Amino acid sequence: MNKFSKHHNVKMLLTLGLIFLLNISTVKAQQPIIQTKYTADPAPMVHNDTIFLYTSHDEDDAKGFKMLNWLLYTSTDMINWTEHGIVASLKDFKWAKQDNGAWAVQCIERDGKFYLYCPMHGGGIGVLVSDSPYGPFKDPIGKKLINSDHVWNDIDPSPFIDDDGQAYLYWGNPDLYYVKLNADMISYSGEIVKEATKPKNYQEGPWVWKKNNHYYLSYASTCCPEGIGYSMSNSPLGPWEYKGMIVDASDKTRGNHPGIIDFKGKSYCFGHTYDLIKSETSTFYERRSVDADRIIYNEDGTIQNHPYFTKDGPEQIETLNPFSRIEAETMAWSKGVKTDSDVSGVYVTQIHNGDFIQIRGVDFTKSPKKINLITASLNTGIIEIHLDKPDGEIITTCQIENTGGATSWKTFTSKVKKVKGVHDLFFVFKGGQGELFNFNAWKFIK
Repeated sequence: MNKFSKHHNVKMLLTLGLIFLLNISTVKAQQPIIQTKYTADPAPMVHNDTIFLYTSHDEDDAKGFKMLNWLLYTSTDMINWTEHGIVASLKDFKWAKQDNGAWAVQCIERDGKFYLYCPMHGGGIGVLVSDSPYGPFKDPIGKKLINSDHVWNDIDPSPFIDDDGQAYLYWGNPDLYYVKLNADMISYSGEIVKEATKPKNYQEGPWVWKKNNHYYLSYASTCCPEGIGYSMSNSPLGPWEYKGMIVDASDKTRGNHPGIIDFKGKSYCFGHTYDLIKSETSTFYERRSVDADRIIYNEDGTIQNHPYFTKDGPEQIETLNPFSRIEAETMAWSKGVKTDSDVSGVYVTQIHNGDFIQIRGVDFTKSPKKINLITASLNTGIIEIHLDKPDGEIITTCQIENTGGATSWKTFTSKVKKVKGVHDLFFVFKGGQGELFNFNAWKFIK
């Protein structure tokens, strides 16, 4: 190695060290909320004190839109999200000819059943039904639900059930359409209506809801880039009056798609950005990432503006219990890791030296004696658990041994130092070159 190469390598190591320190200092910037996959078009639904977040899925190698399936995440605290993997895909529609185009979905519950409205770009809108928000979802009609004369406009379906029980389905780009759904939620009556009062700056991605006797229509607004605008009405059928932007258009967002919910006494707006891919490369790809923020209503029903999704995101609503089994794919933030699944469910994979998972707001009501960690590998490695930051106090170090296979799961147990109170936990992974092991779940033992 020549002198220049030595100098260059030292300089590179110093630069990487600085980047690592910067990453540590900014790790609590919790946007986007999902990091292990590229996600977009968030569709949150509240059921039994849990947020079910359905998203579209940009593949890791996508350059344009490469979208084959839909994913599901859940949370009870708005901060720590658990992945449940693929909840539905284009393959669930036997009549669909597309091998791409699994665009924005939305799920709604009625009479104990869950209806997932799914567009296939250029192929109409289908519907799936399940007895559980987790699925499995099945096609109940075996054909398109929406098959209009403007098939390329038939995207971004948004179901809404009014207080009188009448259900509606909205959709469309560049125009807004709706139909009145029947009580079975898988058929409709009357004609498809093109909304005559399409609101200012409407582009696509309608989301309709009602609050305090006001009807709201939010949508991807302006183009391009797109923010999230909204309009209000006294009726679910309009006319719609433009009121402004919930999230301003920004070159950080390019495209967008709103999802609005009330949850445990607060209101939230979900959307998507390109923040995750921009943190990895300066090259533009259609690989998006879901964000969320709290929204505030004014006395007249209008919504306060956000220039952009805030750096820290929403506050944590409740703490996490470490003495119940926690899936490894439950996290508030992560570095480097991905997720996959087998017959046992979703697990964390592609773990390398220096990667970590952060879980926020873990409440140690009593100091644990040990922790059980379920992992699988043909290699060896170490899991260090740090308090409050990636280089914080280490409360346990567990050696992970070869289990005989990448999904041959084994429980490893490690003693834990005394710890009480509410802390963020960082599971920091250490080891040699290449992938270390897969991580399934963990649980502290009193």
